[in-house]
Amino acid sequence: MTVKRGLLIGRMQPIHEGHLQVILKILDEVDELIIAVGSAQKSHTLDNPFTAGERILMIGQTLADEGVDPSKYYIIPIEDINTNAIWVSHVKMMTPPFSVVYSGNPLVQRLFYEENYEVEAPPLFNRTLLSGTEIRKRMINGGNWEKLVSDKTIELINAFDGINRIRHLYKKEISEL
Repeated sequence: MTVKRGLLIGRMQPIHEGHLQVILKILDEVDELIIAVGSAQKSHTLDNPFTAGERILMIGQTLADEGVDPSKYYIIPIEDINTNAIWVSHVKMMTPPFSVVYSGNPLVQRLFYEENYEVEAPPLFNRTLLSGTEIRKRMINGGNWEKLVSDKTIELINAFDGINRIRHLYKKEISEL
């Protein structure tokens, strides 16, 4: 029996309900899913406040809370290499083999398409509201970000002192303008 394994790449800064819905939808279509935590080398910036390890914990604990069988997915950090011509080879080197790539990013779609992969754009779930940018903005401004993420993600962000980290990074960025 051949296993149909998919690849989903995202920064997940942090994982939110939109990511979760995409992951659950893809898991209906494949036997196993590789969740690639993109830009794994980045952290402690306003766009990328959480470390790869923190994001892996958020993803894994969110999926566990949803009752997703851990044998159905892998969570793998993928660092940027900033050379598009060899990026697909880099991803392939870091992951188990896969046959289909799920991405809404046109560049990612193109790079995998040119390497003869099946590429699918996952459905977007309320993208205006369910985005990492919106969640981080709400964290800075004291808005209700909690309703957009899982209870486990809230718990972990609080454990990482994530709100104060993001607010501090925001102050740093404003002072540099």
